[in-house]
Amino acid sequence: MNVADSQRVGSALEHLGYEFTGKAEEADVIVLNTCVVRQSAEDKALGRVYSLRPLKEKNPHLVINLMGCLVGVRGGARLKKKLPFVDVFSPPSDPGPLIAYLTQDESRALDEAETQRRFALMDGDLLLPTHIRGQLVSAHVPVVLGCSHACTYCIIPYRRGVERSRPAEQILAEVRSLVAQGVREVTLLGQIVDRYGKDFPEGPNLAQLLRMVHQVDGLERIRFLTSHPNYFSEELMDTVAELPKVMPHIEVPIQAGDDEVLANMKRGYTREDYYRLIETIRQRIPGCSIATDIIVGFPGETEEQFQRTYETLADLKLDVAHLARYSPREGTVSARRMEDDVPEEEKMRRFRLLEALQKEIAAEINARYLGQKVPVLFEEKVKGRWKGRTPTNKLVFVESEDDLRGQIRQVTITWTGPWSMQGALARQPIQIR
Repeated sequence: MNVADSQRVGSALEHLGYEFTGKAEEADVIVLNTCVVRQSAEDKALGRVYSLRPLKEKNPHLVINLMGCLVGVRGGARLKKKLPFVDVFSPPSDPGPLIAYLTQDESRALDEAETQRRFALMDGDLLLPTHIRGQLVSAHVPVVLGCSHACTYCIIPYRRGVERSRPAEQILAEVRSLVAQGVREVTLLGQIVDRYGKDFPEGPNLAQLLRMVHQVDGLERIRFLTSHPNYFSEELMDTVAELPKVMPHIEVPIQAGDDEVLANMKRGYTREDYYRLIETIRQRIPGCSIATDIIVGFPGETEEQFQRTYETLADLKLDVAHLARYSPREGTVSARRMEDDVPEEEKMRRFRLLEALQKEIAAEINARYLGQKVPVLFEEKVKGRWKGRTPTNKLVFVESEDDLRGQIRQVTITWTGPWSMQGALARQPIQIR
């Protein structure tokens, strides 16, 4: 989401005549877009903004904009005393305050709605920043902003605000604009993306939105994340299975494998519910890959409860497991009402056990690709090799002197590991229908 927000800021600044620079020392405007989903991310963001202070002291005309979840939807009032050298505080997904600050002489009389309209900040007419225009193969498109589910550990509803869906016509306009600029794959984003449209009485749901995006000419691949077990419907599964442009890769977090821990997290489902969901997904989308999220060391998690999570991961054998150690976030229910009673060294031990297990599982799954031919969409060249992804989101590296950016090519897999694969390139591009 922050990547998409940052690109929108860059687009708005170029609209005002600014140019991108990769060096903070050369900038007239610096935007620091922040994440605070974990304490380590917040600490890193604060450290980075403090590192900019000498630049401001050297150049008083430098404009520093702090944006994102560190600011939150309530704005930067609580941060202004702490960070007096910061000029502008912008909530997540909202370049408006920065644009208003930079154009205050000419837009002083404009209200916020008119400023948003004038600078096309969220209306779908997105022109990518110059330095990535024509280079970006895969782009992120926010479709649901904020979240209203309020899991007890999660800071997102407090920082990104209540759940709100973007109108379908704005999303489609943005996708068409991205495709016209060379993008071949889009990922539709939402904290709970399956809830798209639930705040529109007569609007489309996510399955219907996917069908609309699928009709965009020139677009070759569609992904979406993140899903929630309670809202991943059979209609959505069948849509993924039916539409050739929608990739068979599902991200649906379990977070824990013990029912009491899940209840304390306020996730709204049981371990058995999740097992049934995975079984149904695999039945309705044959050959799909599935990713999950797991938090270890949630308040009160016993060794026995952790073992249930370990057993769940071992049983289900999912393609990817994004692992995190519980980090209390100020303002959340778990931080207010639950004691962070699992020692850090124990959290790390549990993390490492799951990490080692998932490495074995991923290596076993990826080994099945050895010798197979798979279609790979190539994104960029990294350290002399082209990087791309299969429909199931497997990372593949290929050596080639050709310019493969934006192409889908058949690749024979010659080596597999738990996190990536290597392959040999076939000679002819695949014809995409």
